[in-house]
Amino acid sequence: MSAPGQLEQFEGDATIEKVASLCRRRGFVFPTSDIYGGLGSSFDFGHYGVLLTQNIKGEWQRSMIQERDDMVAIDSAVILNPQVWVASGHVAGFSDPMIDCRTCKLRFRADHLGQSACGKRPSKHPGEHSECDLTEPRHFNLMFETHVGAVRDDASVAYLRPETAQGIFVNFKDVTSSLRVKPPFGIAQIGKSFRNEITPGNFLFRVREFEQMEMEYFVPPAEADEWHRYWIEQRVNWHLNLGVRPSHLRVRAHDASELSHYSSATSDIEYLFPIGWQELEGVANRGDYDLRQHSEASGTKLEWIGHEERYVPYVIEPAIGVGRAFLTFLCDAYDEEVVAERPRTLLRLHPRLAPVKVAVLPLIGRDAAMVEKARPLYEDLRRSMSAEYDDTAAIGKRYRRQDEIGTPWALTIDEQTLADGTITLRDRDTLQQERIPLDGAKQLLQDRLEQPWHPRG
Repeated sequence: MSAPGQLEQFEGDATIEKVASLCRRRGFVFPTSDIYGGLGSSFDFGHYGVLLTQNIKGEWQRSMIQERDDMVAIDSAVILNPQVWVASGHVAGFSDPMIDCRTCKLRFRADHLGQSACGKRPSKHPGEHSECDLTEPRHFNLMFETHVGAVRDDASVAYLRPETAQGIFVNFKDVTSSLRVKPPFGIAQIGKSFRNEITPGNFLFRVREFEQMEMEYFVPPAEADEWHRYWIEQRVNWHLNLGVRPSHLRVRAHDASELSHYSSATSDIEYLFPIGWQELEGVANRGDYDLRQHSEASGTKLEWIGHEERYVPYVIEPAIGVGRAFLTFLCDAYDEEVVAERPRTLLRLHPRLAPVKVAVLPLIGRDAAMVEKARPLYEDLRRSMSAEYDDTAAIGKRYRRQDEIGTPWALTIDEQTLADGTITLRDRDTLQQERIPLDGAKQLLQDRLEQPWHPRG
């Protein structure tokens, strides 16, 4: 992981523009409602994007829930009683400082002017051009407001949730009374959240509709600092174990001026994107703020009651957006090289994250004998892993297609297969090819999916 003397510039061939282009060209991500001109910073995930996000969420669930004894899952509603957001402080305080430019009519976050481009002169920041005419900052609430019921009035106002965390806190009593849990324990959730961002952008980095992976870990107050350090380490290791380069990852503790109203300590796990160091995941010590707020507002005590103890737990919260993790893994995996005097673009994704694990390719797609071997192999493999069958175009072109979507292995059925029952196994990263028995291909790939994998560099 990055340390003193750390990198200041992204190392690799990826740019946000290249990654976005590949995503559209290969069916990962499309601009939403594009035939109507789209909607700013809103995207639809295509086939390979869906598979990749499912794998990211699956790895998070495996690490956070499946492989632990101290974690349970929940899936709370998107629209909660609006008093939840009053008690949490979101109605009064979930806002960003906003500035308008009267000249170019663009809107900016007042605290992000140094990262924004002037509408008249993109090489300058807002306020630096002679024609800039900026308003005074004013606060803008980020929650999307809606109405519930047939009558549209003040009593029907509700909100699309801006975070999944509050759905966990308001269920604390039901979870502790119905399941065999006691502190320290966690409640984990994956779900959609919505924020009316002032300046979304940089492809998937900041959008208004996004999916979060959040966990609230309830601990005895005296142990909160220890568990905060523990979860920072755990979450850093999760990213490293899935192939993110250590040189492009760092932990940055918030100073007092950055802390949210509920937090006594927060550290960001940051990734060095092509646009610079940015937050990838946050790990916050929320103290007992949320449980106490909801206890006071609802009149329901949200506390832990043991045999000889009674207290309001402190909460440690690791939170990450699926889309931001998606963008991180793609930026880190994106590579360009020249092989046999031809350019090759590939995604060096961890095999467990790759949308497709293996491609089955008959060397000659119209050869009935090869197809007769290839189709049953493909149909057997897809029962246990994501597999793809491709018999169109020359074999080299098919290999390049699979490289661009990050498929780690390709199995080719050729004349030798018909003679001795072996097939060619091609590795995406090394381009090495080896002959293996057709009958042993499934077990070999299953074994390799469980083996350690290391990124380049």
